[in-house]
Amino acid sequence: MSLFSKYFIKMCTKSDTARDAGLTTPPEIERFNDIQYGSDPKWHLLDVYRPKAQSGKLPVIVSFHGGGWVYGNKEVYQFYCMDLAKRGFAVVNYTYRLAPNFRHPAPIEDTNLVFGWLLENAEKYGFDTDNIFAVGDSAGATGIAVYACILTNKDYAENYSFTAPEGLKIKALGLNCGIYNISENDNFKLWYDYLPRHKFSEYKEQLCVRDIVTADFPPSYIMAANMDELNVQSPLLAEKLEQLGVKYVYKVYGDEKAPVYHVFHCNIRSPEAAVCNDEECAFFREYIK
Repeated sequence: MSLFSKYFIKMCTKSDTARDAGLTTPPEIERFNDIQYGSDPKWHLLDVYRPKAQSGKLPVIVSFHGGGWVYGNKEVYQFYCMDLAKRGFAVVNYTYRLAPNFRHPAPIEDTNLVFGWLLENAEKYGFDTDNIFAVGDSAGATGIAVYACILTNKDYAENYSFTAPEGLKIKALGLNCGIYNISENDNFKLWYDYLPRHKFSEYKEQLCVRDIVTADFPPSYIMAANMDELNVQSPLLAEKLEQLGVKYVYKVYGDEKAPVYHVFHCNIRSPEAAVCNDEECAFFREYIK
């Protein structure tokens, strides 16, 4: 692991620990913890959260966590995901294999396992499989967008050895503070710990979301923060979806009086996060049938 990745992990751990200090499971949320969705008992684990007041099948949100491919797990995202569940969704919050021990396409492969598990266990956990949504932030936004391209671009899907679950359709995406054109993000040092060295250039092209989306890409809520250095990435994807005729909302949160930063929406104590998450979930509801 590079020195930069070690510094990045240390910085994120400190920040996220402070962000969530004192938070507990909300009384209105029912949670199912540490469910194994794949063969690896360490990495292939997920939680499911549901609002206690709502029984029966619920629309479901799958969360692909961020962390530069080298950091993060479901524990880091539990409070954010439970906050989404309060809005009337079942939420699947999963851990996936991290770089540099596991490089691309390991997280994408794990994501495919998660969606397969979701379909197989829909009855048990009350998932409405006609209304599946997904969110991702930072590297997770890139990752879930790549997976959506696998589902909607047959030529692109041939780059991967796995087959997507039959009948799976993601109705809409929440893409938060992501990277969609790697060629304009070459200074992102974490790519060097994530992408296999022997195919570095090839895989960079495979992960350039802007170049692989098609007109069949899911409707997307594309969110950026006004003080995030990655906020130049979001309009690149919005412009491409506009050209393709894909429905989307592109919104930048924060202003000079109330600035917000990278992945601010994960801080459930933040009023700006509450507004963002409300609006993103409202966008999803527009596609529930």
